[in-house]
Amino acid sequence: MRRDQEEGTAMPEQPVPVPVERLAFEMPPVHEDPAEERAHRKERLAGALRLLGRLGYEDGVAGHVSVRDPEFADCYWVNPFGRAFARLGPEDLLLVDGDGRVVRGGRRVNQLAFAVHAAVHRARPEVAAVVRTQAPYGRALACLGELLAPVSQEACAFYEDHALMDEFLGAEDPVRVARALGPYKALILRNRGLLTVGGSVDAAVWWFIAAERAAQVQLIARAAGKPVLIDHRGAVATRERFGGDLAAWASYQPLWQTVADGGGTVASTS
Repeated sequence: MRRDQEEGTAMPEQPVPVPVERLAFEMPPVHEDPAEERAHRKERLAGALRLLGRLGYEDGVAGHVSVRDPEFADCYWVNPFGRAFARLGPEDLLLVDGDGRVVRGGRRVNQLAFAVHAAVHRARPEVAAVVRTQAPYGRALACLGELLAPVSQEACAFYEDHALMDEFLGAEDPVRVARALGPYKALILRNRGLLTVGGSVDAAVWWFIAAERAAQVQLIARAAGKPVLIDHRGAVATRERFGGDLAAWASYQPLWQTVADGGGTVASTS
């Protein structure tokens, strides 16, 4: 006789295994009507600019986010020159052609800065959005002329999927920047900072924020000691799991919720 039976205690029942379901989440919307797609992209672009402003990723008149128009070839929506990110709505955005001419909107665009966006969009037709703005840790890493190292799981999303433009240009050369980016989702411009791209505004902005945060962790780890790198096999496996635009889109949605209705606050990492 078992001891628990001798003492008159009941054995707990074995737990019933709970079926494990695949994680389900809302997928990016698909629009058949170009006008609906345009309205969606402008809404996401304006919200992304407000978010970047709240995070402090803005420096005077520097910084732009652009998104390709779904209907008009070689035309892109972008924030106007000299307007605070945090105050922008869809109605404030400009439609600018590849030569920097404002097609729609009543304000000016920084043509020199926008030329980089146009060059990247032309070189990468699959890219919907480009982010080139200012953030402290990405700029600090750029001053070292280094790539993001696989020192954390999050950094592995960029493993062998970003590049370094290892030269400083007094003014960014659009063609050379686009060439340096190549097929990757992020570029570190030495002594300048970060540029990211994505198949949606959400993905491109998430990659910028993720790269900035990965740079922060890398710099802190280096200041504290010698970081232990994730090995090649582990870094590649992690990138394959978390490094796609769909994963970026999903990761961005909680941040989008903080600006979608004009409420909420976002803490800066600086």
